[in-house]
Amino acid sequence: HVQLVESGGGSALAGGSLRLSCTASGGSFDDTDMGWYRQAPGDECNKVSTLDRDGVTHYVDSVKGRFTISLDNTKTTVSLQMNSLKSEDTAVYYCAIGIPPYSDPCYGGQGTQVTVS
Repeated sequence: HVQLVESGGGSALAGGSLRLSCTASGGSFDDTDMGWYRQAPGDECNKVSTLDRDGVTHYVDSVKGRFTISLDNTKTTVSLQMNSLKSEDTAVYYCAIGIPPYSDPCYGGQGTQVTVS
């Protein structure tokens, strides 16, 4: 049973960068579709980016050209490099398995808070 652990969030100024990591505890992301999602206060859970098992990436329009999703060589960590951060990127970020995700990505996980000011 793979557990997902998100980390790397924090506070940043607009225009700054943060790198989020999602680690597979008890398994790996080999041959797995993955995604990053976020939920701002009072907002629904929204997809940010996905990376499928063939290496194909997808980004929502609001983060294209600023965010990059990647899988490390050990296949145990999916990262989200976030550059040129904007205040509207402020949210709790979650990773999830499956495209679409097997369960509500913004429910149950710890997530990692990103605050841009």
